[in-house]
Amino acid sequence: MQKSNVTENADGTRRSLSNRNVQMIAIGGTIGTGLFLGSGTTISKTGPSILLVYLVLGIFFFLMMRAIGEMLYSDPSQHTFVAFITRYLGPTVGHFTGWTYWLGLSFCAMAEITAISTYVQFWFPNIPSWVIQVTFLGTLALVNLIAAKLFGEAEFWFALIKIVAIVALIVTGIFMMTSHAATPVGHASFENIFHNFTMFPHGGLSFISAFPMVFFAFQGIEFVSITIGEATTPHKIIKKAVNETLLKILIFYFGALIVIMGIIPWTHLNAASSPFVQVFKLAGFPAAAAIINFVVLTSASSSLNSFIFSAGRHLYQIATEVPETSWLNRHVAKISKNGVPAAAIGLSALFLLITPLMSLTSATASVFTIVAGSSNDMYIIVYALAMMAHRKYRESSDFLPNGFKMPLYQVTSPLTIAFFAIIFITLFFIPQDIIGAVGAIIWTVVFGGVTYLHQRSLVSANAE
Repeated sequence: MQKSNVTENADGTRRSLSNRNVQMIAIGGTIGTGLFLGSGTTISKTGPSILLVYLVLGIFFFLMMRAIGEMLYSDPSQHTFVAFITRYLGPTVGHFTGWTYWLGLSFCAMAEITAISTYVQFWFPNIPSWVIQVTFLGTLALVNLIAAKLFGEAEFWFALIKIVAIVALIVTGIFMMTSHAATPVGHASFENIFHNFTMFPHGGLSFISAFPMVFFAFQGIEFVSITIGEATTPHKIIKKAVNETLLKILIFYFGALIVIMGIIPWTHLNAASSPFVQVFKLAGFPAAAAIINFVVLTSASSSLNSFIFSAGRHLYQIATEVPETSWLNRHVAKISKNGVPAAAIGLSALFLLITPLMSLTSATASVFTIVAGSSNDMYIIVYALAMMAHRKYRESSDFLPNGFKMPLYQVTSPLTIAFFAIIFITLFFIPQDIIGAVGAIIWTVVFGGVTYLHQRSLVSANAE
């Protein structure tokens, strides 16, 4: 009988995720429907200067991941970066962040469940939304309950489909541009990208509003950190995943955007339709809509799979940090024989059943709008707190001078925190984002206050 190379952590979880699993999880978690469906909207707002927006956001997300990576390198036993927020900013902030992030993940997962039913109904319009949603949710929850390795393999193939679609677009686009293929609006050419270029074609406000849109497109890149606690060789994988993943993502985004604007001048791009569908149709693929629908279906399934994985680990982390006498600790802070936090995954999946219940009483489109709009702004707060925890880590005895350090920390750390604050402020200049931004502030004040009072009462009880 062959001996398994999988090692087991002290808490019972298993290090079964390989480097290729982790790399694909990070890429798959970030490249989603925002590129395949929403990139037409961002291009129409800013034109070719959208490339600058992606570059700026990419740099700051890289810096955030280097900060998180540095803390994980010092202690790769943690299942989530929120554990470092608890350690360095205190249990009150950690408890607030844990629940905030878990709810944010849950709302994003609900949005993906809603999107999945829309994509399936492209082919099967008579199947009720709730049936599709329950089926996909149940299947992917089961994948997560069986083993982390199975989750990793599922993510690998989900992400591979997305990457193949992007590479196919880039190769097709390069061929069309180098051969100057005729299109309804002229000829495909690299010159189309910067022809009559203006930095702010629709004014400064449109340019500013593109930043939060692209910010949310990058949302999920931190999923790579959540896999480190179950990675086979964590120190090696942390360095590779953080340093290479963002570069790969930027290449895919930049490559896709350049090709799209080279084939269809940005002034003629239909923002309401997928740019991928528009390009493939011009290239002579009549089934482009069905192909891209399949890609975005797998993309949404991939995101849902990752959200379930991450939500389960975060709920488990929360359960381990509450008093041992509490129901949550006694029943949820458990690792199954399969090496996964089964109770936390199961509870997270049960919470997501709100989505099919909502779809029974509301139009699917309105459900998607409600849950997507409620989740995004929470992430800015969580990312900023992760950066502040990193600053405390640098001042602690845990700091490894020879570790995987964030570059130019004295400058890049405050700049990254300031940038997240600026992104949050820009939400108030965008009418459709104001409600979410105000909601995030109310959540922080109310839930943060309740958490603070609860933690004080626990301290008082322990003192007595």
